[in-house]
Amino acid sequence: MRIVLALGGNALLRRSDPLTTEVQRRNIRVAAEAIAPLAEEHSVVVAHGNGPQVGLLSLQASAYPDAEPYPLDVLDAGTQGMIGYLIQQELRSLLPPGHQVATLLTMITVDPDDPAFAEPAKFVGPIYDKQTATELAAEHGWVFRQDGLAWRRVVPSPKPQQIVEIVPVKWLLAHGAVVICAGGGGIPTAMGVGSLTGVEAVIDKDFAAGLLAEQVHADLFLMATDVDGVYVHRGTPEQRRLDWVTPEELTGYEFAAGSMGPKVAAAARFTAGTGRRAAIGALTDIARVVAGNAGTNVVAGKENR
Repeated sequence: MRIVLALGGNALLRRSDPLTTEVQRRNIRVAAEAIAPLAEEHSVVVAHGNGPQVGLLSLQASAYPDAEPYPLDVLDAGTQGMIGYLIQQELRSLLPPGHQVATLLTMITVDPDDPAFAEPAKFVGPIYDKQTATELAAEHGWVFRQDGLAWRRVVPSPKPQQIVEIVPVKWLLAHGAVVICAGGGGIPTAMGVGSLTGVEAVIDKDFAAGLLAEQVHADLFLMATDVDGVYVHRGTPEQRRLDWVTPEELTGYEFAAGSMGPKVAAAARFTAGTGRRAAIGALTDIARVVAGNAGTNVVAGKENR
């Protein structure tokens, strides 16, 4: 079975974690311990988030006042390499010596006229108090929005259109490698006249991973996060977890745009377009989610439950 596994941000950095290499390595080691057994039995592609890391690199770059600010596409590329390296190293230490693991820098095209550019909404970077956010906005021209009780930077998040490196991704999979790609939603680019140009944006990793799952013909698109599935009526006496659901049934519910909303939309889109299963569940339950015994499973029809 071919599985595209999208690691949620909490697999790399929890909200309260310091942005250190050792903390990220420790969290990634936990993820690798869950992924390695799957990779020994199945063809596995790993995608991941990068919001905190993009924000950190942007802040580090701003420490050099005489240098031009690094554009988001370059920062996206940097985080792909950094996070991919950590995942790759941890997986290689757990898999048999002959099992290849490869990280591929991945560009994904977007539409320059996507409405998202007019309304930045994608959270990146660490949290701030209101005063610090106001000062950073004035200094760098960044846009901030409230995220819970704190404030975070927001950037445009256009929809992914085409994975530029899909051919080498498929080649690596055909040769038995675990492939780490489309990290952080891919490096956002736009197709010009015979050339690709970087775009100042961050593509949502769940939408990018869903496109990746479609294009590599995945049998399962699995989004691993820090909760055991998708809940409706959350925080009320009617709260319940969805176990098996169709894309059509999902349209009857509303989910938070900044958290579960993109995951639900990406899962529904993948299943509606391919007829194959998508799932959302806890990282620690990966094996049970793959077996269909945990998480929220999105299937094409009730007969597939």
